[in-house]
This record gives sequence, C-alpha cells and structure tokens, in this order.
Amino acid sequence: MSGPIKVEIFGQVYSIQGELDAKYVQRLAKYVDEKMQAIADATKTVDTQKVAVLTALAIADELHSMQRERNDREELLSEQAERCLTLVERALKQTA
Repeated sequence: MSGPIKVEIFGQVYSIQGELDAKYVQRLAKYVDEKMQAIADATKTVDTQKVAVLTALAIADELHSMQRERNDREELLSEQAERCLTLVERALKQTA
C-alpha cells in the first residue's frame, strides 16, 4: 500500500496504512462491516463497542473452526498416507 486507504466500517471511516494491497484491505473492511451489520441486526444492539466485541468473537470462532477443520483434514491425510505406505511396503516385500 503506497499511502493510507480509507475504509468505512459500521458507519465509521478509518484510515489504514500498511503494506497490504488496497483491494485486499477494502475486502477485509467490507467483510467486517457486513459481520457487524448482521450482528447488530440479529442482536438489536446499537452499542458499537458491544457489536465490535461480538463481531470479533464471531470472526475468532470462524478462524478456530477453520483451523480445527484443517487440522482434522491434515490428520486424515496423514493416516491415509501411512496406510498407503504400508500397502506399498507389503507389495514390495511380496515381489522381492
């Protein structure tokens, strides 16, 4: 990012500076804004700080759920790789 980029989240404008791509920052801001709007609508909460905390918790839950799913997939792939290796080793012993 060459200069600060302005994003709007839940009615507030923020100036973001850093090394991230401007389009990526805009997508992140849009995602957070949509989450905050959805949580505010669902909870009927108007307190911005409470909405922000609930949104942070919701996004943290998404992150941890994805990490658990990834770890479960990695474990499954590791188990499958072990089984394949065992089968290959057996086949090699039979042909030797």
